Amino acid sequence: MNQQDLIEKANQEVERNREKVESDPYRLKFHLMPPVGLLNDPNGFIQYKGVYHLFYQWNPFETAHGSKFWGHYTSKDLVNWEHEPIALAPSEWFEKNGCYSGSAIEHDGKMVLFYTGNVKSEEGERETYQCMAVSSDGFTFEKMGPVIHLPEGYTAHFRDPKVWKREDTWYMVLGAQDLNEQGKVVLYSSQNLTDWEFHGDITGSDLNGLGPFGYMWECPDLFELDGKDILLVSPQGLEPEGDLYHNLFQAGYFVGELDYEKPSYQHGAFAELDRGFDFYAPQTTIDEKGRRLLFAWMGMTDDYEKYQPTIENGWIHAMTLPRVLSIKGEKVIQQPVEELKPLRKNEVAYENVQVNTEIVTLDKIHGKTMEMLIDGMSYHSDSFEITFRGAASFFYSAKDNKMSLHRKNFKDGRVESRHCQIYGIKKLHVFLDTSSIEIFVNDGEEVFTARFYPSTKNESISFKAERNLQFNIKKWDLA
Repeated sequence: MNQQDLIEKANQEVERNREKVESDPYRLKFHLMPPVGLLNDPNGFIQYKGVYHLFYQWNPFETAHGSKFWGHYTSKDLVNWEHEPIALAPSEWFEKNGCYSGSAIEHDGKMVLFYTGNVKSEEGERETYQCMAVSSDGFTFEKMGPVIHLPEGYTAHFRDPKVWKREDTWYMVLGAQDLNEQGKVVLYSSQNLTDWEFHGDITGSDLNGLGPFGYMWECPDLFELDGKDILLVSPQGLEPEGDLYHNLFQAGYFVGELDYEKPSYQHGAFAELDRGFDFYAPQTTIDEKGRRLLFAWMGMTDDYEKYQPTIENGWIHAMTLPRVLSIKGEKVIQQPVEELKPLRKNEVAYENVQVNTEIVTLDKIHGKTMEMLIDGMSYHSDSFEITFRGAASFFYSAKDNKMSLHRKNFKDGRVESRHCQIYGIKKLHVFLDTSSIEIFVNDGEEVFTARFYPSTKNESISFKAERNLQFNIKKWDLA
């Protein structure tokens, strides 16, 4: 089927399901979602001609991971978003089973997309091509076809090109799997965006002192932040270690230095970017203000995915809020972008709230969507807990220096948890949407992100402590 026919078919699917999708009480109020079907990885995040463009992996025809399109959102302020016409549909031989993830750059006034063309033969054999598409307006794209074919030494799990420019040379990192089924990140360079020189692995499983570290590394993103070279990557196949790596797949980062001459990437230990249940495939861009901005997929392809209640209404998954990155020592800090502040209305504030063993609720702190800032925290207590709408809770144990996020799982309602070590909590910044929560701890030192599905009637927020807990709290409705 040609591109226009595929796009028309997808548009018909959006219209046919519009009423059912939009009537879902779990539809989010201030996050990006698919108009129908399944959304996953953010793609091609860029500010182009003053406008933010965020593309995304999209299956408009079902809530499962089928043949992917590139959906497209734009915004002038990171808050008010327009859903644009489809950017890429899997219409050509080199992408017939999906226009997989990739990135965007600006060159000679044009927007250029790089993405992975996914092909599967009738026998189930996979082929992979790194493809290019060019646009003079950021909305209609001319496909230029493959610019990179699979090099020797790798399986066809070779995808997710992220491109950037340094001085007069273009560079590309790709996620890869070698023939021993070990995850790697590989590097290419180019002078003209069409002819690419292969430089091999720069890091990965069994490299740079890592030892075995996953069978596939997806969605690499390499950029400079305050003089350090940060590699974001999503390794698949890590086994849980203590409190770490409890999602099916992980998303995190290395801090190091890329030697462009060798080339090689020397780095420290891997750190998870988010401690919650639903955070994967993060992608960044640098904007005109010089900020390094991040979006991630607020979802996961685990066994519980197919039990999410939004599927009944024809859609699944969303994006995180946009975040700005900074670095403190060897730690990447994430904070919500300041552009979200004008959404605030109906401010409520309480000072010196006292909580002990009795459950405390505050008259004006409730709702289905809100922003909440808790600071001035002091606790003569071994632990405290905040419960959100009866379906998720944040717990901190001073005795164990550990914080946890609990939620009811989608399949059977049993409580599941994610944990993280932290030495003292001073501030919690919470964004609660109809079916999601993002908790920024200590100004973004750690973040917990999750989808959760409370009773649509439950709007309660409650506090409890083992002994005395004191804090100030501000709460805003979000317009």
